[in-house]
Formats: sequence, C-alpha cells, structure tokens
Amino acid sequence: MCATKLSSNKSIRVGQLVRPLVRALHPYVPGEQPKIKGLIKLNTNENPYPPSPHVLRTVKAAVDGRLRLYPNPTAERLREKLANLHHCRSENIIVGNGSDELLALAVRAFAEPQSKSKIQPPKLAKATVQYFTPSYSLYPVLAEAHGAATNAVPLKSDFSLPGLTELTRLRHWDFNAALTLVTTPNAPSGRGYAITELEALCLAQRGIVVLDEAYVDFADANALPLALKHPHVLVARTFSKAYSLCFQRVGYFVGHPELIGALHKIRDSYNVNGLGQIAAEATLTDLAYYRANFRRIIATRAGLDRELTKLRFQVLPSQTNFILVRPPQFPAEVWLNKLRTNKILVRWFRAPEVRDYLRITTGTQAEAEALVRAVKKILEG
Repeated sequence: MCATKLSSNKSIRVGQLVRPLVRALHPYVPGEQPKIKGLIKLNTNENPYPPSPHVLRTVKAAVDGRLRLYPNPTAERLREKLANLHHCRSENIIVGNGSDELLALAVRAFAEPQSKSKIQPPKLAKATVQYFTPSYSLYPVLAEAHGAATNAVPLKSDFSLPGLTELTRLRHWDFNAALTLVTTPNAPSGRGYAITELEALCLAQRGIVVLDEAYVDFADANALPLALKHPHVLVARTFSKAYSLCFQRVGYFVGHPELIGALHKIRDSYNVNGLGQIAAEATLTDLAYYRANFRRIIATRAGLDRELTKLRFQVLPSQTNFILVRPPQFPAEVWLNKLRTNKILVRWFRAPEVRDYLRITTGTQAEAEALVRAVKKILEG
C-alpha cells in the first residue's frame, strides 16, 4: 500500500484515512460501456431511439450565454409541468440528478444509521432499508454507505412478489422497516406486478415505501396513484429509460408534500443541471413521439420473445424494455462471451438467483434481428 511522507517525517497509509465503512463497501457495478467499435449495445436498457427532434432543437438553442448561470435550484418549471401531467401539485414532486440521487436521499432522510438514535423514540428510529432480491443492485450500496441495516428478501422462484401471508410466515420481512424499496416492474427479471398487490404491501408497511418505476412506460399499469393516495408511499420515475435522456440524468419522486419537503432539505443545491431541466421540459411537450416509440419497443420485444423461444431459449414475461432469458446448450456466462465475439453486448449477473440468465435490452428491430442471427450462428456452430 502506498505511503506518503508528511512534513513531520511521519509516514501514513493513505487508505487508513478512509472510513472503515467505506473501505468495506462493494460499489455498484454499472453495465459495460463498450470501447470496441461496431458492438450492438444491448446491455444497459437505454432507449434505442434518440430524443425527439423538438427536444434536440430546444437543447441546442439553450447552449448560449445561460451556461454561465446557475440553473433553477428546485427545477420549478419542470415540477409544474410534471404536476400538470400527474394531476397533482408541484409540492408533490422533487426532481433529482437521476432517480439514483433521490434514492440516496431517501435512504439518508428516512433510515437511521445502525447506532441508536437519541433524538427519536426507537419505533421511529428504525435503521432498516428493505428490498426484494433480485432487484436494483444499487439499493444495498446506498444503505450500506449510510450505515443502515439491510434486509434483502428473496422474490419467489418466478420473480413474483411473495404474498403478505407468506411474508408473515417466513418472518424475514420487516413490516416496521424504515424504508422499503420495490422495483416495479422488476429489474432484472422484467416481471410486472399488479397494483392491487403493491397497494396491499404498502398498506402493511409502517415505514416509507418507494415504488421504483424506472421501466413503467413499457408496462400495462402504473402505481403512481398510490403515491397520491397514501402519505407514506413515494413513486420514483426517470427520464432515462423511456425518454432517451440518460446523458442528462433527470429523475423525480412523487409523493406527500411532507416527505418531498424532507428530501428538499438534504438535496444538493442546484442538483439538476440546466440543460437537463430544459430537455425534460421539452420532452413533456412532445409525448406523442415517445409513446409511439414505446409501442415500437414493445412490439420488438414481443417479436424477440417469439424468435428466441423458437431457438429453445426460456424467455420470461416482461413489462420492461428488456427481457431475461435462460439460454440453451451453454451456461449463460459462456453465451455472454460468444455473443460478444459476434459483436452483441448483453448483460450477465453473478448473483445466484439470475446467474443462469442473460438480460437483453430491446433495441431497434434491426438490432433484434442481428441478435437472432448471432444466436443461430452460435447454435449451428
């Protein structure tokens, strides 16, 4: 380990200056960003279609003298447009640097570190961040970085939600958890959940529940009404997956004004860049363009499901812009490398619940056809 000489001639190991909690963390691992030209990128669930021409024109027009100014600190205009879209008030909405920032804020605002709080009574000072597995692998990283306890509870073998009776019987689930995070539709499985079962779960929880709807625009239903109906429920949305703005990093929460107000207290000042705010505002004025793309992606997803099923892949039902598949003949990790050799980049996870599967983003129709050709070539070889 590197040692640095100080002016006092004492040596110190730099790594020891980092908090032990941080040294022990296993960081979130994002999808690979390819450096090889010509790869078809089906590994990070980006929308294969660009932002609308109107959004591109609006962003380009905003690259002017405003770049020297700070953006609106609360994304006020964007919040007003989102409130109009969702039939609520701007006080019900907070905008973040992607929904990831807001998930981190939720952990900090609603879950105590594991040390006992002297400010609040024990019932309100719960330190548990709870989630199902498999789901978004950032959740445990955020909880552990905060020093909160984590409670990871397995989904059923088909990635459906356990019922309340089963959760009670198994005794692993904590109905008093300070914060419960539910990815709906689920990632990485793509499984959608009925609003009735999500509401039943929310009503059983005594702490905050965040319904993380990153992929909801590709699903049959959404749970946003629950955030406006139940004061302890928040819904997370993003402009990344469906609205082609991954590069700009814009997400938001919808929920009770008191919860939203608490998050505002601890967010960074000017947390959402100005071009991102302008791009998101322009997106909301051209929703017809995006909804047409949603239909294209869903149709491509259905066709890819049919073609891969013919090739003996087990394709799980999906309500997202990706599919989770169990491939034939070779282990999933071998398929990952064979597809990469054929210039197709997909995602494989080491987690035991999903290590037998590949996650494949729904690209364009041409990209889906290229994937099927590569699969046939591998099988024939």
